[in-house]
Amino acid sequence: MDKLVECIPNFSEGRRPEIIRTIADAITSVESAVILDIHSDRDHNRSVITFICDKQQAVEAAYQAYKVAERHIDLNQHEGVHPRIGAVDVCPFVPLNKTTMSEAVELSEALGQRVADELHIPVYLYEQAARTTERKNLANIRRGQFEELRDSVKYDTSKTPDFGHNKLHPTAGATAIGARMPLIAFNVFLNTNDKSIGRKIAGAVSGSKGGYRYVKALAFEIKSCSQIQVSMNLTDYRQTPIYRVFETIKSEASRYGVEVVSSEIVGLAPTAALLDSGAFYLRLKQDVRDVLLEERLKLVGLGEVTISTR
Repeated sequence: MDKLVECIPNFSEGRRPEIIRTIADAITSVESAVILDIHSDRDHNRSVITFICDKQQAVEAAYQAYKVAERHIDLNQHEGVHPRIGAVDVCPFVPLNKTTMSEAVELSEALGQRVADELHIPVYLYEQAARTTERKNLANIRRGQFEELRDSVKYDTSKTPDFGHNKLHPTAGATAIGARMPLIAFNVFLNTNDKSIGRKIAGAVSGSKGGYRYVKALAFEIKSCSQIQVSMNLTDYRQTPIYRVFETIKSEASRYGVEVVSSEIVGLAPTAALLDSGAFYLRLKQDVRDVLLEERLKLVGLGEVTISTR
C-alpha cells in the first residue's frame, strides 16, 4: 500500500478488556486495517490501539471504533489518573509511505465531520490539523477535562468545537482529532509515591516548564504499585532522544533521594529511537546501524533472515 496511514486512537477504558476487544474487532472489520498494538492501563483507565490502514479506508476504520466507544464508554462513570475529555479522548493520524501530512489533515477533518454529524460528539482539531495556534497543543484543549468542558463549552466561545455543537455528548463527551508526525509515549517509574517530587522531575524535562522543547511531561501517582510515574510524549525523538530524557530524570531523581525503577513505551516507537539509545549506553564508536547483522543481510540481498537460537 503506497498510501498508508497509522492511526492511534486513545480510549477512556482500561479495565474492561472485552470492550477494548470489541473496539479492536470493529477496526479490523474494515478491509486493510491491521492492528499493530494494544496497550491498556488500569491506573490510567485508558487504552491505546495502534493500527495501520490504506489511506482510503482510514476514516471508516477509525469511525467504527468511535461507534463502539460511544455505545460502551460513559465518562460520567470513568475514573483514572490520565486527563481525558471523551470516550475516545484523542485520535491522531500519522502519514506513512507516500501519504503526505496535508492528506493526514484531510483525514482528520473528514473523520471529525462524520463523528460530529452522526454520533453528535463535538470535535476539536489539534496538532497539524488545528485551525488556531492555541489548539495545536492538545493540553490546551484538554485543560479542565470532561467535567469542566461540559459546562464551559456552553458559554465560553474559546471552547467552541471545530465540528458539532456547543454541547458535549452526555456520555461520550468530546474528542480531539488531529494529524502529526510519530511521537514516543514514554513513561518512567520512580520508587516514591510523593507526587510533589514527581511534579518537580516532570517539570525539569517538560518543554513548557523550561525543560526539553520536544517533551511534554506530567506526573501521576500509580497506586497499584505505590510509585510515581513521569508520563511523557517525546514529540521529536531526533531532536530530543529517549536516552537524554531518561538520564535527566535519573539525575533529577537523585536530588530527592529517589531512583528510577523501570520505564515503558506505550504503543510503538520508531526503531531508530531505540537504536540510538542502545548506542548511547554502549558508547559505540560506530553508527549502530552499521553493526546490525540483520541489516547487513538485507544489504547483500538476502532479505529477511531468521537467526537461529538453537
